[in-house]
Amino acid sequence: MGAEGFVSRRRMSAETPGRDGGVAGASAGAEIRWLGGGRFCGISEGIVGGLPPMIGGESDFKAVQLHGLVETREVPEPNYEGLPQGASTSTYMLAGAVAGIMEHCLMFPIDCVKTRMQSLQPEPAARYSNVMEALRRIVRTEGVWRPIRGLNVTAVGAGPAHALYFACYEKLKKTLNNAIYAGGNSHVANGTAGCVATLLHDSVMNPAEVVKQRMQMYNSPYHSVLDCIRAIWRKEGTGAFYRSYTTQLTMNVPFQALHFMTYEYLQETLNPHRQYNPSSHVVSGALAGAIAAAATTPLDVCKTLLNTQESLALHSLNSGGNISGLTHAFRTVYRLGGLPAYFKGVQARIIYQMPSTAISWSIYEFFKYAITTRQHAKRREK
Repeated sequence: MGAEGFVSRRRMSAETPGRDGGVAGASAGAEIRWLGGGRFCGISEGIVGGLPPMIGGESDFKAVQLHGLVETREVPEPNYEGLPQGASTSTYMLAGAVAGIMEHCLMFPIDCVKTRMQSLQPEPAARYSNVMEALRRIVRTEGVWRPIRGLNVTAVGAGPAHALYFACYEKLKKTLNNAIYAGGNSHVANGTAGCVATLLHDSVMNPAEVVKQRMQMYNSPYHSVLDCIRAIWRKEGTGAFYRSYTTQLTMNVPFQALHFMTYEYLQETLNPHRQYNPSSHVVSGALAGAIAAAATTPLDVCKTLLNTQESLALHSLNSGGNISGLTHAFRTVYRLGGLPAYFKGVQARIIYQMPSTAISWSIYEFFKYAITTRQHAKRREK
């Protein structure tokens, strides 16, 4: 057949996230052509261009035999940001559950210190100057296991809470971004998706938070998680598990809006091609967590007061009942400590949130990447 019997091929650049897959498929087909007549054994370029598009990404070549001749077709690497079409919501849920459990377990001792440092009327033995001094004293005076009391109930709550959280965020973010910018990236869409995801997360996590914080307090009277649950149920009723829910939402909705908007903005700056880049996920997650944590510390102090119902605080106010509602909590905090009281434990909160959100995002993005790569490898084997 001479020169006309050779196939002209050219390696193409990766498909960018959000690009129309059909256009990419047509472009791929147009690059596989005959030097002469523009037809391949009676098959037009239009049909070749109509081959189903693959997942966008870095490309290599794969030989396909057709009517005894060899055609070269590109087999791209996985598009990390857009999971394969066959990926279900369970992919996001699995990655989110693992990320949530790891985040809370690794940072739990710091969370214990944060809870104690936010105490409005702490015992003399539970007054700490900084996070490391608090950890050393807790371990020395109360035992090495004391900083992780309540870890089991936190892990049980964090799994399903974060599974719902990330799955809702990813799905809603994609829907809203497509509606606003047709595949672009809108900070309003990201913030809105984060707020809605928080409603699901907190509905699952709030009872676990109540039990966890009561187990973390100095001289906690509860011997175990089950003992704590039974005591709260018997003395305060089921409503006690959701007493701080509205405060938690009031805190977490702006927290997550700031958190997601900052994270997505930093990703655009540090990782504009949205590839799997562990260092950018760690830095973006840490900075987003620090900014959101500092801004919402006053609400976190009120939430801790509602969850723990501090006995010394109630005694100093000569209050025989419980503190209920965000307004009551705000007034109580101000009466006991003035404006500085709203920022009690801010250092511990930032120290907790920075690595916490960094761990959460890096683990979540890693599992997304690993699942995407594995599913794409299965496609290539077919």
